[in-house]
Amino acid sequence: MAHTPSSARRDSFRSRWGFILACIGSAVGMGNIWLFPTRVAKYGGAAFLIPYLLFVALIGSTGVIGEMAFGRAAGAGPADAFAMASRQRWGTEKPGRLLGLIPVLGSLAMAIGYSVVMGWIFKYAFGALTGSLGRLDSVEAYGALFGQTASAWGNSSWQVLGLAAALAVMAFGVGRGIEKVNKVLMPLFFLLFVGLAVYVATLPGASEGYRYIFVLDPRGLLDPFVWVYALGQAFFSLSVAGNGTLIYGSYLSREENIPACARTVALFDTVAALLAALVIIPAMATAGQQLSDRGPGLMFIFLPNLFRSMPGGAVIMIVFFIAVLFAGLTSLINLLEAPTATIQERLHLGRPAAVGLVGAVALAVGLCIQGIVSGWMDVCSIYICPIGAALAGIGFFWVLRREDCLEQVNLSRERPLGFWFYPLAKYGFCGVTVLVLIVGAALGGIG
Repeated sequence: MAHTPSSARRDSFRSRWGFILACIGSAVGMGNIWLFPTRVAKYGGAAFLIPYLLFVALIGSTGVIGEMAFGRAAGAGPADAFAMASRQRWGTEKPGRLLGLIPVLGSLAMAIGYSVVMGWIFKYAFGALTGSLGRLDSVEAYGALFGQTASAWGNSSWQVLGLAAALAVMAFGVGRGIEKVNKVLMPLFFLLFVGLAVYVATLPGASEGYRYIFVLDPRGLLDPFVWVYALGQAFFSLSVAGNGTLIYGSYLSREENIPACARTVALFDTVAALLAALVIIPAMATAGQQLSDRGPGLMFIFLPNLFRSMPGGAVIMIVFFIAVLFAGLTSLINLLEAPTATIQERLHLGRPAAVGLVGAVALAVGLCIQGIVSGWMDVCSIYICPIGAALAGIGFFWVLRREDCLEQVNLSRERPLGFWFYPLAKYGFCGVTVLVLIVGAALGGIG
């Protein structure tokens, strides 16, 4: 299958590790930090980790590979990638292009909601640095602060700052902006969280947290909800939604080994989630507490209150929120990239103009949804992300011819992937996307 000639004129990643770190940056986000530890705590520690790791292996070896290869094959964003598949199968681009706009709009909607959360993170990181966050004296005080922050029009200036930071990076392009920033922020994120994990390990009582995480009670594996929420956690953590991973793949050289890249991204995303659990669950254990809040309340109410009571709590608070800031910023950049690239492709705008247009829309809508962002993000995660992942999976594994799909996946590999790959991706992964959509809608969200 011929590679689109437009790819020669597009920006691109300048190194394999630049691409990998950018993909890790897109995957590592709030789900790793505030949701994964709570899921581990709620669903039996090791009993949750086992199905989670199985689902990471399944999705990482099929869906992540597929989205990277789909983007690289088209040398373009979701709309043009879907159009390419539609043209090959039916001789017309229009159906594919229209369907490809769904994950693009989904990515923009997620970015709008994420920009609100980034505003919270910027405010708390600044409060940690100045010491004002550590001067609060009770969980009620932290609750009141967060209630004020997360209210309608309650955090506009910090939200503008967070979005402006992401847009500034994107204006420099893929190689000079996104790649360079991820090469700095992602290693720092892991370094800071490793430091936090080592510190927490020195606290009395932390061992109870480790025991809970790693000691297996086999009875937990019989609970179907353990498997359902492990699937949701793996699915959303790996950022398969037909947009972010696909668009980053479109900037990747044809000399790179995509399955190896996908394996590395899945590995480091899992390491990030485990590091968060190794910080938060033992930290809660040192205070004799268990995780009871799976969302923003954990990060913005309970953890700051816990950190302030620890030796060196002011420093711990700074390290934690700076690390969270790095993870959030790299994820927001990725969410904004698919709509930005689509604007460039369709309207033939320069990079700064496209970034500015997308940023203006994100800011205008984002400021208006500050008070309802939880519901906004629920709609995105329950419906839009699984639909985008399903469309990308169907487009690449069902609409494209089998030989073209495998050609793209196996580019630059010494040995092609085994016979297991294509049927597992075509039926297993695509089936999983539909399952996540149906079960998520029935349960009110599983990711």
